[in-house]
Amino acid sequence: MTSPTTVRPYSDRYWSEVETSPLEQLRELQLAALRKQLEYVGAHSDFYRAKWRELGFEPGDVRTLEDLRRLPVVTKADYVADLDSAAPWGTNVTADPRDVRRVHFSSGTTGRPTPVCWSAADLTRWADLYARTGYAQGVRDHDVYQCLFGYAWFVGGLGATAGYERLGATVLPGGSSETERQIETMFRYGTTAISGTPSFILHLAEAAEAKGTPLTGSAVSRIQVGGEPGACVPATRAHIERRWGAKCFDGYGSLEFQPIAWECEEQAGGHLVEDFAYAEIVDPETHEPVPDGTPGALVLTHLDKQATPLVRWWTGDIVVRDNARCGCGRTHGRLAGGVVGRADDMLVVRGVNLFPSAVEQVVRRTAGTTGEYLIVLDEDVTDPATGYLTGIKLRVEVEQGVPEDFGSRLAAAVRAELTVRCVAEPVPEGTLPRSTHKTKRVVRAG
Repeated sequence: MTSPTTVRPYSDRYWSEVETSPLEQLRELQLAALRKQLEYVGAHSDFYRAKWRELGFEPGDVRTLEDLRRLPVVTKADYVADLDSAAPWGTNVTADPRDVRRVHFSSGTTGRPTPVCWSAADLTRWADLYARTGYAQGVRDHDVYQCLFGYAWFVGGLGATAGYERLGATVLPGGSSETERQIETMFRYGTTAISGTPSFILHLAEAAEAKGTPLTGSAVSRIQVGGEPGACVPATRAHIERRWGAKCFDGYGSLEFQPIAWECEEQAGGHLVEDFAYAEIVDPETHEPVPDGTPGALVLTHLDKQATPLVRWWTGDIVVRDNARCGCGRTHGRLAGGVVGRADDMLVVRGVNLFPSAVEQVVRRTAGTTGEYLIVLDEDVTDPATGYLTGIKLRVEVEQGVPEDFGSRLAAAVRAELTVRCVAEPVPEGTLPRSTHKTKRVVRAG
């Protein structure tokens, strides 16, 4: 007997039939959905209607997926400006206010929190897509799932809860605090699957080991991480899997698009949810499309969203698309290596483009570190005349008993692999701050 919130999967392996649609059929589905969505947006969004009027654009002008490139990208700055001009909701809430069932907000770390709305149909769609991702990672209705994402304001907790309920799992809504209780709950109630930010997942492992109850002894066999680079960094995935004794899967979503791409049991890059969002990978400067296998900025368009639909949304995330068929049999494209970084997080060191995730890969692969690190950009690695970076300073936690030349060895490893100068500063274990949400990895001093 299934509950009203539980849906039966398409097969033993796939949650939805569309996951294995032939590519030509998938593109036809996308085009039909895109044209219908653009008509809806044009009829209900004052925000887009005004922009399109200036361009002389009509929704019916889109006859191929490539025609969408006639439209400019829309950025977070555009969205915030619209909220300011028509406070508090802006002019892109396309559902009747009585039909808006939930509002989530951005974290507000770079400004005032911004709202995104969901209708009842949007929430059902979101839950079903989240269930699809959990099912692809091997979670079934006999599992006990403990959600370690935050619930207040944030999209993670409620989205995951609804998805795993729809899948049929027993859900424990733990949130991202109360470390000791989380650990105790896992052991007492036999938690088999969890999700959370990599920072909190590693924090729990560290705390459990300090108590003498390592989480390798728990029943947890599947870990889904999101919110910051984690399983997409091979050394971080290995670090998490070693400390938990469980498989770790990368998950990718944002406030505006939930979800975007999530790994299957092959752990070979997150599958784009291509029946929900049309993805373009473009050059960050020219906004022209880049070939598959080439890093570029991800631009997304909703194909099925009622309350706050977005067309050509600039995510700012740098990704690499892989359209090769996955070993799991799914046909939706994958993001090879997950999110490489954010366009605005990229450091340029003497002409070398460097993302923090590349530094993390070196640190967590190096024996003798705890895996915790901080990139410090100060006068020691900055040209005083131009202000340009000449290298990076890497503050890294080390275990007791590392050799005296550990710092120089790590600096040499960074230079050899990333081709940038590195000043490495080893610090004792426990020195650097921990986070239960997202850890800040780069600080600018001075």
